[in-house]
Amino acid sequence: MTNRLLTHLRHVDLAVPDYDRQLDFYAGVWGLTKVAEDSGISFLAAEGSPEQYIVRLRKAEEKRLDLISYGAAEPADVDTLAEQLLAGGVRLISQPGCLLYKRQGRHRRIEEKESIPVRLSHVVLNSPDINATRAWYEQHLDFRLSDTMTLPHMGDVMHFMRISNQHHSMAIASGPHTSLQHLSFEMRGIDEYMRGSGRVMRSGARKIWGPGRHMAGDNTFTYFLDPHGNTVEYTTELEKLDEDTWHPHIYDLTKPENADQWGTSNPMNEMVAKEMLNDVDRGVFVAPPV
Repeated sequence: MTNRLLTHLRHVDLAVPDYDRQLDFYAGVWGLTKVAEDSGISFLAAEGSPEQYIVRLRKAEEKRLDLISYGAAEPADVDTLAEQLLAGGVRLISQPGCLLYKRQGRHRRIEEKESIPVRLSHVVLNSPDINATRAWYEQHLDFRLSDTMTLPHMGDVMHFMRISNQHHSMAIASGPHTSLQHLSFEMRGIDEYMRGSGRVMRSGARKIWGPGRHMAGDNTFTYFLDPHGNTVEYTTELEKLDEDTWHPHIYDLTKPENADQWGTSNPMNEMVAKEMLNDVDRGVFVAPPV
C-alpha cells in the first residue's frame, strides 16, 4: 500500500435559495449543531466529530453543491498534493494556504439512544461518465475502487471509492447530468439510526427509500429529501476493509438483495432513482464565490 495524502471526508458545502428553511432542517430535524453564522453562511457540526463543521450552508439564488472537502494529516501533505496535481496537469483554483477557524466547544461521545449524527460518512455524485470520473479520482487523488454496481442493460451504474479502510467516502453514480446524488451521515448504532429515521419521518420530511441494509458497504440506509430536494441518508456500520486482501465485487442490481440485504425497504425503482438524480447542478466542478 502507498501512503495516501488524503485521509478522510471533512465537510460538504451547499448553496440554497431558501436559506432559513434549509438551516431549520439541518440544525433541527436532522440533528446537527450550528456553531457559527455570518451574512448568509452557516456552519453546522456533528457533535460526535472532531471536525469544526461537516455541513456549510450558503444563501444563493441558485441551488448548487459548493464544495466537497477532504482532509490530510499534515499541512505539508496539502503542499505535496498541490505540487502533484499541478504536475499532473490539474488546474488549481488557489494555492495552499491557512484557514483560521476555531470551533467553540469540543466534540464528545454520543450517548446510547442519542439519535444525532456522529460524523459525515460519505458523499455520492451523479456523473454522465462514471468511468472517466472514477479514473480522474484514482489518478490524481489516489482513490481506490471498493465495489461496483451494474445493471445488465446499462453496464456499470455506481463505483464505490475509498481513501482509507472505510468502504467508501465517495461513490460515483451514473446519471444524465452532473449533480449531487446524496449525502450520508453516520449514526452511533442501529438503535440510534432507527430512532433518528423515525424522528425525521415524524417531522413530515419525505422518505424516499429505507430502512434497509446495502450489500456494497454492508451499511444501513434510510434516505430522505431535504427542503431543496437533495437526498440525505442516515447510515451506520459502514464496512471496514482489509485493504491488502480486498478485491472489488461486481453486484447485479436486478437481484434485490444487492440493494437491500434485509428486504425491509421499499423497492429501488425508477421513482426513487429519479429523486436521486437531483437537479442539474452547474456548480459541482466550479469554485464557489466564497
